[in-house]
Amino acid sequence: MKIVDARLVATASGPPGFPRDGLPEIAFLGRSNVGKSSLLNALAARRALARTSATPGKTRLVHFFEVVRDATERARRRVLLVDLPGYGWAKVAKTERAAWQKLVEGYLEKRAPLRLAILLHDVRRDPTEDEHLLLAWLAERGVAALVAITKSDKEKPMRRAARLRALAAAYPDVERVATSAQTKDGIDALWSAIDRHLEGRSE
Repeated sequence: MKIVDARLVATASGPPGFPRDGLPEIAFLGRSNVGKSSLLNALAARRALARTSATPGKTRLVHFFEVVRDATERARRRVLLVDLPGYGWAKVAKTERAAWQKLVEGYLEKRAPLRLAILLHDVRRDPTEDEHLLLAWLAERGVAALVAITKSDKEKPMRRAARLRALAAAYPDVERVATSAQTKDGIDALWSAIDRHLEGRSE
């Protein structure tokens, strides 16, 4: 499915600034240096749609990117990819971290157009309590979720295979897609998973 257009349509610090056009939304969340901006750029087939930062944790707003794709010869599919603030290794004050949590949880819990939450996970790292609590929190609220394993190109083939087996064991009850923003491996598979949720088919 060809990308026709991709653009930033809104940046907001809270619900008053969120889009109101009702387009389906796919939320992306994860640790501050997990490669979220790079994956969003790969999905949108753009080099600098989402800005990467040299300092983890700089994203403190919610960014909405509209991506338009050719679905058929006579139809196009529009979707909003939503970049949520990262968590974890960012060095910020506890009060600011609490504000981030309120923003992210408020979006995930109350956003009607949300179709899927994608948790990004670096292939080189083991899950922490943060990831497991987040997935449990989403499940309790009926928010569909999958894990996008990022930076799969950073490991050599045998090591990568071992890491993917370890993460399959760590996330046994959630769909996983291995991706690389650098090589574009897994990008089509991730779009296919997104499309299933847009069409109301989780599997």
